[in-house]
Amino acid sequence: MPSSSPTLMHRLVDRLEVKARELGFHAFGICHADIGAETGDRLRDMIAQGHHGTMTWMAERVESRAHPNGLWPEARSVISLGLSYAPEGNPLATLADRACGNISVYARNRDYHDIIKGMLKHLAQYLVAETRRAELEAEVKVFVDTAPVPEKVLAEQAGLGWQGKHTNLVSRDHGSWLLLGEIYTTLELPPTPLRAGQCGSCSRCLEVCPTNAFPAPYRMDARRCISYLTIEHAGPIPHEFREAMGNHIYGCDDCLSACPWNRFAEESQMMKLKAREDLIAPRLSELAALDDAGFRALFSGSPIKRIGRNRFVRNVLIAIGNSGDGAMRPAAERLRHDPDPVVAEAADWAVERLAEQASRAFSSLTSESQGS
Repeated sequence: MPSSSPTLMHRLVDRLEVKARELGFHAFGICHADIGAETGDRLRDMIAQGHHGTMTWMAERVESRAHPNGLWPEARSVISLGLSYAPEGNPLATLADRACGNISVYARNRDYHDIIKGMLKHLAQYLVAETRRAELEAEVKVFVDTAPVPEKVLAEQAGLGWQGKHTNLVSRDHGSWLLLGEIYTTLELPPTPLRAGQCGSCSRCLEVCPTNAFPAPYRMDARRCISYLTIEHAGPIPHEFREAMGNHIYGCDDCLSACPWNRFAEESQMMKLKAREDLIAPRLSELAALDDAGFRALFSGSPIKRIGRNRFVRNVLIAIGNSGDGAMRPAAERLRHDPDPVVAEAADWAVERLAEQASRAFSSLTSESQGS
């Protein structure tokens, strides 16, 4: 069996990167599987402070999530891949139209987990075939956000970018719009040189957050994050965050959109990630009318399907309550006796809030009339 010389491995990496870009990946890099102890320390500190909220799976598999070898002891290198989902135009434009719901950019079409996993499998098969051709042996495992993988740390160490103050990856080329995936391998591959980049004194992402989810730069309290509240949180939305949620009904892109590095990002050309027309500015009154069958049909193949009809309609009702549009009150009224108690409670809140807004508007008009 020939030696895995540095020249041979560099050639293998070059061919691998070419193949990755042929498959549609926009960013490629490699790092050692040994990423040090800092990631685990930060994760344990986050959990100790309760910032993970009800995401108990983070606490249950800390060691696996803190280090690649905690998940797979035989891993020697990690190939980190990025897929741009940069949107067309301003993804926050619908925030101004309170009759519509705002869905996070990544969820406006197909589930990226399925898309990236298929691409990763093709790349992993190519890697195995190339190593066999060179009479080398390699084992591989692929991951897309569904296993305890420190993907943002790995992407940073692989030279794809750096973790910004909003805790998400920032790329010099793609801004904050990169979806990540990884291939763990037993091969000792040469690591990619790090690329310079930093947030500097910019704090736009922290300042724009409606719910103040960042207690400090580079730290997030998930319990205050709209993405967490609309996706991971299963019970009633805490009242202190409802008004600030506005018309966010699935996820939140506020901190991502604020990043000035986005000016270098080109609109994604992957059709499966381009926004469906009906999910750019969906009407809240129509979404509130969804039963379970209608919800499943509308979001077939979408990541939104994972949270289920009840949690989604709960989010829609909060947005209706924030709309100030009395014409949507009947849509909320119909759900006050929904079989799901969380939906029913959100409907009660929406109806009461719309009534309060109407009362204040009437009082304001009366005062103006009397003063003229």
